[in-house]
Parts: sequence; structure tokens; C-alpha cells
Amino acid sequence: MSIYFQYFIQFLKSRLEYKLDFFAEIFANIVTSFSGLLFIFFLMDGEQINSLRDWSRDEVFFIYGYSLIPMALFGCVGINLYRFGDKYIIQGAFDRVLLRPLDSLAQVIFESFNLESVGSLIVGLTIFFYFGSNLKVELGVLDYLWLLLSAFSGAIILLSVFVFLSSLSFHFEDRLGIAAPVYNLSRFGRYPLPIFNKLIQFVLKWIVPFAFVAFYPATHFLDRKEYLTLCYASPLVSLASASIAYAMWRFGVSRYASTGN
Repeated sequence: MSIYFQYFIQFLKSRLEYKLDFFAEIFANIVTSFSGLLFIFFLMDGEQINSLRDWSRDEVFFIYGYSLIPMALFGCVGINLYRFGDKYIIQGAFDRVLLRPLDSLAQVIFESFNLESVGSLIVGLTIFFYFGSNLKVELGVLDYLWLLLSAFSGAIILLSVFVFLSSLSFHFEDRLGIAAPVYNLSRFGRYPLPIFNKLIQFVLKWIVPFAFVAFYPATHFLDRKEYLTLCYASPLVSLASASIAYAMWRFGVSRYASTGN
């Protein structure tokens, strides 16, 4: 862990060489995160749309704000997984990773960070507490512990999905990859699941479990007892996702054939 911490310190030093650029990107990240909030605002603007399938405007905003918290945690460490196939497999950078006596997946994750995602974290927490106040959500010690646990569980689910996708690059050399469309799919998890059709609900629950990143954990605070069982299953889903993803990663590494002839 001390070595991985040094990875982070070295990256932070290099990133802060241009402080103005760094803080400008954080600000841009905040603006981007708020743009999603504006989309919901305009979608539900007017007296004719005060709810989406029994989900009030404040509840939709609350879930959106909550979703930004695990997304920001994932975004901080998942940047290398987006370009894994191109950078590490096609360009051969994974050879360097295998020469070091450290876990290959941890090296890939800790070689680069997206610290600008702290902007999304700030926006997410702001929306969470503001609309939580509107909904009369009272937070106790256990609620804060659940917020912490579920946020990290959601981040692990996201990370596991993209580790799984990255592991496919060991078998199929794809410069573009499928990370981008799957990331767009994760945006569905920012809204109440029942507003989508049954097929999308099934996919978000049991195929790519993005519903457990934000929607189900957020129902803990909204007193939606019909989702009680799936709400508290989020940590278990994160463990299962991580186990499957890491097994796929190890299998992919065992099939890695390097570059050249």
C-alpha cells in the first residue's frame, strides 16, 4: 500500500505543476455535473410534470445527486481503464507492468488518476444535502455510515464493470473499445429505475448492475420500503462484481501474448 501511495504522490506532484490548469478542470467538471441537473430541471419544468411515475421532482434530483458521489470516486481511479486496450495492449505498455513485482491490475489503476472528479463529488454532496433537506431526510450516524459504505460499494461496482471490459482487450485487440457506450449506459443509473421499460430495468439490475450504484442505495434515505431488500444488497453486489471482474482479469493476463512477432 505504501508503494501505491507513492504512485499517487508522484502523480499529484506532476499534476500540480500547472495549478491553474488543474483548478480550471475541476471547475469545468463542476459545470458538467450541474448540466445534468439542468436537464432534469427542464425535463420536469411546468405544472404538467411534477413527477415521473410516482417519483417526485425532489426525489429525482436527490437520486441524481447521490449518483454523482460513487461516480466521482470511480472517476478518480478508473481513468486508465478507458484507454487500456489502446495504451497497454496495442502499444505494448503492459509488458512494463508485468516486469514489476506488483499486482498488474493495481498498477494499471494507480498509474494515473482523474483528480478533477472532485468537482463531481462536491456537486453530488451539495445536491444530496440540499434536496435531502427538501424531502425532510434526517440523517443519523447509521445513515452517514450507510452513505459511506454504499458510495464505496457503488464505486467498486463501476470499477468492476470496467475492469471486466478491459480484460476483454486481452482477447480482442480493439483500439476504440466498448467502455464509452457502457459508460453512457451507467447514466441510466442516475434516475429512478421504474421510469424505464422492463428490459432496461432487467439489464441495469442483473446484467450490468448500475441500479445498485445509486438508485437502490438511495432508497434507504427516501423510506421506500418496497426496495428494502435490494437496497442493502449493494455491498454484496459490489463484492460479487469485484470477484468476477478480477477472475476475468487474471484469466486475461494468463492469455496475454505481448506485442511484436
